[in-house]
Amino acid sequence: MAVAESPLFEPIDIGTLTIAGRLIKTATAETRASHDGFVTPELLQFYIPMAKGGTPLIITGNIYVSRAGKSAPRQVGADDDDKIPGLRQLTDAVHAHGSRIFAQLNHCGRQVVPPFAGLQEAVSASAVKELVTGTLPRELSLLEIQRVIADYGAAAMRCKQAGFDGVQIHAANGYLMSQFLTPHTNRRTDRYGGSFDNRLNMLRDVVRDIRSRVGRDFPLIVKMNGSDKLPLRHGLSTDELVQVAQVLQEEGVDAVEISVGHYESGMPMVHGTFGRCLRNMVNGAMRYLPFIRRWGFRLSWPLLALLFDLLWPRHEGFNLRYAQAFKRRLSIPVICVGGFLTRAAMEAAILRGSCDIVSAGRAFIADPLLYRHLRLNEPGPRCVDCNACIGHLGAQPADCYHPAVRAQKDAMLARLN
Repeated sequence: MAVAESPLFEPIDIGTLTIAGRLIKTATAETRASHDGFVTPELLQFYIPMAKGGTPLIITGNIYVSRAGKSAPRQVGADDDDKIPGLRQLTDAVHAHGSRIFAQLNHCGRQVVPPFAGLQEAVSASAVKELVTGTLPRELSLLEIQRVIADYGAAAMRCKQAGFDGVQIHAANGYLMSQFLTPHTNRRTDRYGGSFDNRLNMLRDVVRDIRSRVGRDFPLIVKMNGSDKLPLRHGLSTDELVQVAQVLQEEGVDAVEISVGHYESGMPMVHGTFGRCLRNMVNGAMRYLPFIRRWGFRLSWPLLALLFDLLWPRHEGFNLRYAQAFKRRLSIPVICVGGFLTRAAMEAAILRGSCDIVSAGRAFIADPLLYRHLRLNEPGPRCVDCNACIGHLGAQPADCYHPAVRAQKDAMLARLN
């Protein structure tokens, strides 16, 4: 298939913004900011090659909207006006090479090991323990909820002032917005809990607050689950999540990106092999777990890796079955993330009508020039789904940690520079 005939390289509108193609960089935590959340040269060097490769749209790793919502060390913040100049450096660097960039805004809620992120406590919709980390959050008061909503709006406005082309609310993968949506993590009895509509109020109020500040012409998208994947717990089904997306569309959201799962789900949000991943976690975030959990993980990770290899084997487009359900009932673009590596799989996802745009994370970490290489049918470093990069997040800078692939990547970037 020639470049001109490929759907991957056709433009598409996200709200008022036209992007040049239908393969985008999904959000991946970078662990490259300063310890107090400022943009660094190290962070710029993560994204500049992707922009040089012609990536139509880059979505940043999760940017915290307040210090209380920080999830890991060296995470970028948009919690104060003093962050705007650094964020402007990032957008200028990406725009200099013709790419567009969205800021992903997030509050971690209960999905955090507080000492790891430098927090005193975790908060959530309700005081429901997170089973992987053992973190027991404190339930947010109504006054605190209003403060969180305002934090999202203020952070979005800062990102607009810094030159971002749009923002993405992270309402997937069990973070705070997802915690309010999901019955398992939301046991409230006020206007933010109980019924389906009440559980939606938090995300809906965040969308409205952001819109009131940035206007209707500034693209606003949402990352959300296609399934909560919480067996034996009250998680959301695909049909319920599609209903959430329909409400978001009515509220003026310009696109949705479909992922899957919470931390408690295990690893359905990434497929492949897990030995390198879990081994890296032992020396990363898991060092801050309570004693019993920490040593339990140290002793059991090899067995867990074998189990995860069986449960979530390498597979391109593993969220397409969820994305299809959204595509059938939405008129806004549906973006699907989920292990995409090859041009053939990406093109098939779009041509079959399963989604409008595909997004990739690990593939871009291995090959920042992925978009250029696919467009020109040129070889480049190929991610092997070892997930070592996932295991390092929060502890080491986001990068490819597979020796052979990393060597290819470093050689390629040396030639690029």
